[in-house]
Amino acid sequence: MQIGFIGLGIMGAPMAGHLRAAGHELFVHTRSKVPAALTDAGAVACSSAKDVAQRADIVFTMVPDTPDVEKVLFGESGVAAGLSKGKTVVDMSSISPIETKAFAKRINELGCDYLDAPVSGGEVGAKAASLTIMVGGPQAAFDKVLPLFQLMGKNITLVGGNGDGQTTKVANQIIVALNIAAVGEALVFASKAGADPAKVRQALMGGFAASRILEVHGERMIKRTFNPGFRIALHQKDLNLALQGAKALGVSLPGTANVAQLMQACAAHGMQDQDHSALVRALELLARHDIA
Repeated sequence: MQIGFIGLGIMGAPMAGHLRAAGHELFVHTRSKVPAALTDAGAVACSSAKDVAQRADIVFTMVPDTPDVEKVLFGESGVAAGLSKGKTVVDMSSISPIETKAFAKRINELGCDYLDAPVSGGEVGAKAASLTIMVGGPQAAFDKVLPLFQLMGKNITLVGGNGDGQTTKVANQIIVALNIAAVGEALVFASKAGADPAKVRQALMGGFAASRILEVHGERMIKRTFNPGFRIALHQKDLNLALQGAKALGVSLPGTANVAQLMQACAAHGMQDQDHSALVRALELLARHDIA
């Protein structure tokens, strides 16, 4: 298939690489330089998002935030300017569900399908092609793109219509953030009480408190490996989407608000580009005690 991929960052580059490795013709564009690994594998670097859309039948986007998606899709030399009827746009970014519905309508008016397909799994999942993919959009478009999703992920679900994929991702980010905070509090408590946090984590992994967050992020907290798989700044953005949505829906999310403030504390101390497991450092500051 002729596929376009726009946004080749920590997540996008390996995701696009899997599509190319499967033998699909790949046209790519990104704000910075296209990774040599992709062009060496035969991907074609394009001068603009419009150029990508003109050459590809299915165009994927993977960029940081809602304004970035809007610019890539509808800005000067954007995707919309290069589309023709029958093509499909798949946004795999994590952005506003409300704006997603508006973007989908504008793409549909051009005679094209739109899927919102945010992912969970971070850099590790992107490289291993084991991402969870939450999709919103029409069944026929989902069926068309599913073989490509299967090259990038394992758990792939059509949740509902446009916007529902993004809503699911926001829900995912609420759960992940609260779990990171819970693991951080538990390890800070155990460490300050004099217990070995590594052994505490090992013991808890065999009980009801076991979780993927305790396994991966708990280890990062103990070993102080905060190089980003998913940056605090991006998780802040997702929690803001949750809180904005909650306000519009008349829903109270007190735990989410609390974790958002802990992340804000990290950002205020210059940690916004560290992995979101570094949330524990805000708790350590409050306790005047480091786990390690």
